[in-house]
Amino acid sequence: MTEKFSRRDLLKVAGVASVAVTVPDHAAAEEHPVQVAQVGRQNALSSPPPRADLPAERGMLFFFNDEEARFVDAAVERLIPSDSEWPGAAWAGVLNFIDRQLAAAYGAGARMYLKGPWVPDAPPQQGYQLRYTPAQLYRIGIAETRAHVTSNYSGREFWDLGAPVMDEVLSSLESGAIELPSLPAPVFFETLLANTIEGFFGDPVYGGNRDMVGWRMVGFPGAYAQFIDLVELYNLPYTRPPISIGDTGARQAYLDGHTHDAQRQ
Repeated sequence: MTEKFSRRDLLKVAGVASVAVTVPDHAAAEEHPVQVAQVGRQNALSSPPPRADLPAERGMLFFFNDEEARFVDAAVERLIPSDSEWPGAAWAGVLNFIDRQLAAAYGAGARMYLKGPWVPDAPPQQGYQLRYTPAQLYRIGIAETRAHVTSNYSGREFWDLGAPVMDEVLSSLESGAIELPSLPAPVFFETLLANTIEGFFGDPVYGGNRDMVGWRMVGFPGAYAQFIDLVELYNLPYTRPPISIGDTGARQAYLDGHTHDAQRQ
């Protein structure tokens, strides 16, 4: 949890690496990274990034109770914190993303092998080695982490700790310095971190990535299925807003905008 560069810088690098092959006009993206990273800011179809100090909005929860939700909201905000330009994971709705996943097939371990034998020290290639579904993993991990915090930090809850102390707790989960009674702390941390990144960069239709903030931060165009209509439009900067798989109107607006740009060339 302690790096020479910020977690947000790391996420930007990881996000760009994962989506670069799908961003049109890749050469232009490399030549003008700032322009591409600020996708849609100049277009009326996309609002500018919201201020990082705006409050998060919690939608309806299907799995977490209130205390669990407060823990997750505080934890994900430390994993992807807000900065002076972009909101963090709490504002982006990562809590709702994780909540929906745990209330559905993923939470029940629908595609996971959960029968023994379980080998705690098995190499990573052998996969998940716990008897718990993801829903059970979260419920137990949150409860036991909260118990550790109240026992070691003067009876306070995790979300009442200052940011440096919350980072200390998360780092100790990651390293295994905190020993949870029922499951390995690093497994709980790694699951929470992976789901946080998924919620911040996944399609908004799944509950996270509010206002497509994760995509706009790294310049990812979203769910354009194909670009066959655009193959003869050359040397145009990508300035259109990203779209969700649930957004049916933005693709035509994208095509109309680029057609207009081409006619002006």
